[in-house]
Amino acid sequence: MTPETTPADLVAFFDRSAVEVGRDLIGATFCVDGVGGIVVETEAYEPDDPASHSFRGETPRNRAMFGPPAQTYVYRSYGIHWCLNFVCRPGSAVLIRALQPTMGLETMIARRGLADPRRLCAGPGRLCEALGIDLSHDGRPLSTNPFALALSGLPQPLVSGPRIGISRAVDLPWRFGLAGSRYVSKTFRQPA
Repeated sequence: MTPETTPADLVAFFDRSAVEVGRDLIGATFCVDGVGGIVVETEAYEPDDPASHSFRGETPRNRAMFGPPAQTYVYRSYGIHWCLNFVCRPGSAVLIRALQPTMGLETMIARRGLADPRRLCAGPGRLCEALGIDLSHDGRPLSTNPFALALSGLPQPLVSGPRIGISRAVDLPWRFGLAGSRYVSKTFRQPA
């Protein structure tokens, strides 16, 4: 969070549709304990979206999705990888799919066991491993340590397309990326 960004500013930013927030997070800088980079890929999940964890209501696993805006929702995918989401309005969140690593590269390389910067944070599981995200980060406000989030404030060149790895609502173009980025988890298909 930049010095001029207050916790109230973050709540106002996130207290909107996850689709709007997902677009507007592209170009933001996000770090955990000084390790992170530029958000280059997100996916939006709304409460009435059958692909969302909140679709069937609140459970112990998804409780953070029903909390206040501007907090984290962390869950384990397929029992293997942690995934990081930023909570928007109740029952909605934005999955952080990829970062362009810019800070703490040595730490990320050690955690991931590889040196290719394009693969360090390309995908939700890789991103969480590189940043050291786990269940202990679930439900924590983005305005407090160990997090630092600086919103871009400038329009970014965007691409969008269907979300990845879901079996419901697959046609919704709620995956957003920084146009031309080499750090996204999967390239976006060009419009026909």
